Amino acid sequence: MLTKQILSLDDVKKIAAASEAEAKANNWAVTISVVDDGGNLLWLQRLDGAAPISADIAPAKARTAALGRRETKIYEDMINTGRFSFITAPRLEGMLEGGVPIMINGQCLGAVGVSGVKSSEDVQIAKAGIAALSV
Repeated sequence: MLTKQILSLDDVKKIAAASEAEAKANNWAVTISVVDDGGNLLWLQRLDGAAPISADIAPAKARTAALGRRETKIYEDMINTGRFSFITAPRLEGMLEGGVPIMINGQCLGAVGVSGVKSSEDVQIAKAGIAALSV
């Protein structure tokens, strides 16, 4: 029988707190979401001033990163370089940069999705959150 690591509620809270701290340090109004390895929502936090649509986009990015086991920027780049048929991939909705999988010892434990600022800044926030797990 195989075993796998999973995110605990404490892990999710660490990720969310570190992500929030990164966003606030830069005065970025965003929504932060954390999902498990199956793309199921574990945390959603919309900071003051974040656009309402970001509450839909952030979890979609996280879900796509978790299910695909890769950053969502890869999907965005594929589509932008001409592989338009990829937009029909099942269950993948957030194919925009800003979703980052949580990879520990080669296993995907879930993902963080952020929406509200430039895509590269969304990634910066997500990676700051994930980095909190190794502290």
